[in-house]
Amino acid sequence: MSLSRRAFTQTTAVALAAAATPSFNAFAASEMRSLGKSGLKVPAVGIGCNNFGGRMDQAATQIVVDAALQHGAILFDTAESYGNGKSEEFLGAALAKRRKDAIIATKCSKGGRAAVIAACEASLKRLGTDYIDLYQLHRPDAAAPIEETLRAMDDLVKQGKVRFIGHSNFDGKQTTEAEKIATGNKLNRFISAQNQYSLLTRDIESDLVPACEANGVGILPYFPLESGMLTGKYKRDEKPAEGTRLAAWAGRGAERFLNEEKLAKVEKLEALSKANGNTLLQMAFGWLLSKPYIGCVIAGATKAEQVAENVKAASWRPSASVSAEIDKITKAA
Repeated sequence: MSLSRRAFTQTTAVALAAAATPSFNAFAASEMRSLGKSGLKVPAVGIGCNNFGGRMDQAATQIVVDAALQHGAILFDTAESYGNGKSEEFLGAALAKRRKDAIIATKCSKGGRAAVIAACEASLKRLGTDYIDLYQLHRPDAAAPIEETLRAMDDLVKQGKVRFIGHSNFDGKQTTEAEKIATGNKLNRFISAQNQYSLLTRDIESDLVPACEANGVGILPYFPLESGMLTGKYKRDEKPAEGTRLAAWAGRGAERFLNEEKLAKVEKLEALSKANGNTLLQMAFGWLLSKPYIGCVIAGATKAEQVAENVKAASWRPSASVSAEIDKITKAA
């Protein structure tokens, strides 16, 4: 029976999660982890699809999707707004008959009931599928009460069009409020929080993380490599190489990542990684994945080699002493 024809509650969804979680091929390297207390298993490394339909055409998208499936990075995170819908279209076409091997996460931009329902239907069509594994509200919508959003998403789950729901860019207070409304009204609850989080951006630790831990919500970090800053590709007094994201963003927000404060921290982190026999890339992924509240680390990739490198790097974990040194460098006072 198609998931779109199977009505089920959150309880049923949890029971089905293990059986419904896609399998990946024998060459996969990415470990599978629990996303909060939902029962949904996700890979340690996922693919951010915001380049699909923008910097990447269909052929380039296909190469990255194939590599991700090969290496077990089977969660693909997109949104209706990425590439004005092209990201979803390209992802759906690239997966084609391998849809069952993937976990698709996408996002709606507005929280009003009519907007949520319409956006979901449009995303399903663009993705060429009859269900979405994780449907997320892209950012808080001040124009729509969160209960209205939850009730709309709850209906989508019960209709079988969505398996699980999550939010993105919420703070701790909003996360706690949503949990209370969902449980109080016996609605499907948000199982995930997608926020910017990395060695260089740790603000969520004081607010969102405690709320997620208290409510069993898994965290999906985006920008884990700070748009390439944590790969070591950007150096002091050197212009970003042609073709890189920060070169493309020159004058349009690149300074958010490429600035003196972050460069200084990157240099110290790179020295620490070399002293301990690992790489900056390993440190970026391994440090995040050492946190029990982290589900899947979402990283963009434009080449197959990047997918393989990210999955390989994610197998490393810092020792207690290395974690302490990292804190000295990056944790806010």
